[in-house]
Amino acid sequence: MTHDAPEDRAAAQARDAADPLASLRQHFALPQGVIYLDGNSLGPPVRDMPGRLAALAEDWASHLIGGWWRGWMDLPARIGARIAPLVGAAPGEVLVADSTSVNLFKLAAAALMARSGRSVILTETDNFPTDLYILDGLAQTLGRDVKVVRLPRDRLPDAIDERVALVVLSHVHYRSAARWDMAAVNERARAAGALTLWDLSHSAGALAVDLDETGADCAIGCGYKFLNGGPGAPAFLYVATRHQDAFVSPLPGWMGHARPFDFAADYVPARGIARFACGTPPVIALTALEAALTAFDGVSMAALEAKAQQLGDLFIQLTADLPGIRLLSPRDTTARGAQVSLVHADAEAVMARLIAQYRVIGDYRPPDVLRFGFAPLYTRYVDVHDAAMALHRLLRDRGS
Repeated sequence: MTHDAPEDRAAAQARDAADPLASLRQHFALPQGVIYLDGNSLGPPVRDMPGRLAALAEDWASHLIGGWWRGWMDLPARIGARIAPLVGAAPGEVLVADSTSVNLFKLAAAALMARSGRSVILTETDNFPTDLYILDGLAQTLGRDVKVVRLPRDRLPDAIDERVALVVLSHVHYRSAARWDMAAVNERARAAGALTLWDLSHSAGALAVDLDETGADCAIGCGYKFLNGGPGAPAFLYVATRHQDAFVSPLPGWMGHARPFDFAADYVPARGIARFACGTPPVIALTALEAALTAFDGVSMAALEAKAQQLGDLFIQLTADLPGIRLLSPRDTTARGAQVSLVHADAEAVMARLIAQYRVIGDYRPPDVLRFGFAPLYTRYVDVHDAAMALHRLLRDRGS
């Protein structure tokens, strides 16, 4: 079976013409002739980002230290409020600060202290490596009997019992794009008296996450993938309102103080989500992230998720008969994030050629995974078609 008939491409173009989200692509600065399917690693810049950064530089030059009283100090909470509706959170439940790793440490430690009679952190065997490293380091740092238990995905829900303090999972798996049923896991944890902490790095900005509705306790997420905030953009954290004044941050930095400019010797935590701030806000990086989030203004996350699912389904359909290829991601649309992963024995070389020869940018994860991300803000159906055809030609030419 072949898919590079003209009518196949015409059908993809027709879907783009009818796509109610098609105009969102104009927000982004994307190179001509490149098909970019790696927004699940680093999103592209929005077109007005240089102007926003130039305005910040002018503000800095004009007002010097006075800029802190012209809105800079408010950026972590203000941008958190913009992210909140993208992940189904209420006002005052999201703060932008630090990195995903630092936020994971802060919230995992706070959750463990809130469940001091329990000694188990439960996570997935193949969770993202930094999450595993942070949890192992946290267990050692606490100096008490905290054990990180890693289980295969199919065994994990049944292991949530009265010993478990905290369940830490990536909502969408970074390699396979397999997606957890957040509501079901939260319900299971709640019934056992455990807390949940979700890593939304591969969800936020592409899927209709609903932290409050599903009963999540806390979450972290990345600012530079589907949120397009720029290389190393600040991350965000979420703590459900019901936990905020009971959770204690293990990193009580001065920005989390109730009155930071009193310069008091003793720490008094701020009320609410603000207590999870730590160091001085990185104003330049925050300004870039705030500019990126304007692309989401007025956009339905349900509509974005539906498009991401359709893009993934099309790619799976068009690559179904590729030689030497096996689908790693779930075929079921509802069980998959905004990504499709394929397995090939020579995946690293295949991806390198796909990028260099065909200008289709996906990425490779060892030992044998080709990852293709479908960011619904700017990915077109014709991009998916053309990427699949490039992969067909590449594998046909190399005889594999």
